[in-house]
Amino acid sequence: MAERILEEKGWVVRHGLVELLEHWTIALSGLLLLLSGIFELPVAARYSINKLPGLAWSGDFITSLNVHYAASVVFIAAAVFHLIYHAIRGDYDLLPRKGDLRESWQVIRSFFGKGEEPPFHKYLPEQRLAYLGMAVIIAGLIVSGLVKTYKNIYAPDMSLTVLLWATWAHNVFFMLFFLAFLAHVGAILLKPNRPMFRGILTGTVRLDYARHRHPLWIAGLEPPQSVVPVAADAPVPEEPATGHPPESEESAGAASASVSEPADDETKQEP
Repeated sequence: MAERILEEKGWVVRHGLVELLEHWTIALSGLLLLLSGIFELPVAARYSINKLPGLAWSGDFITSLNVHYAASVVFIAAAVFHLIYHAIRGDYDLLPRKGDLRESWQVIRSFFGKGEEPPFHKYLPEQRLAYLGMAVIIAGLIVSGLVKTYKNIYAPDMSLTVLLWATWAHNVFFMLFFLAFLAHVGAILLKPNRPMFRGILTGTVRLDYARHRHPLWIAGLEPPQSVVPVAADAPVPEEPATGHPPESEESAGAASASVSEPADDETKQEP
């Protein structure tokens, strides 16, 4: 299990090496898909982007298309690996849970000084919602992209209606992916989220931060509290002494009678 507390170093492992490789493979190949897709429009030559060092290829449509294909192979492979790997391990922490919308609203209000954040598990509620949204966007990009690629390679006479629908869907999901990418970067720049930036670089975050903001996650990583078994014939501990001598049965009975029986004077005063 990659997640563990490094008490002596003051860190907690949030992501393992495989998860870091997954994240950065999808992120970098996705960024290359964005750029190569834009270069296919074409805009690189129009805005002299192809004159920048290392971007001469961006002005050529065929080269940009081949780069787009190569990046898509890496992107799809990483996405499929992500699904299979975490399904096998039973890692479902990123899936949305009941109450995530309500808790996300609480988090947003807390950013403006209204109310406090609820205690979190490993991921914030808005992270789980964003994960679902990004999964839908990526699935749409892959399906529509495969249709366009199939037409380019195997079926140049594909139905124009199908091709138009695939092209429009690919363009819409492209814009959504770009906006989601900006939102992802913007969220990590928010002050309460900045300590998590180290997590996507090294896999570890500060233990004090995690205990403060993700107590439900840390509670699952803490070692269980040891319970000392008690023998069945062990003596029952005595009650602590009060400093007063124990009352005799007679005095206790007299005190009980004085409470339960009304005084003669009080009885006479009743009508």
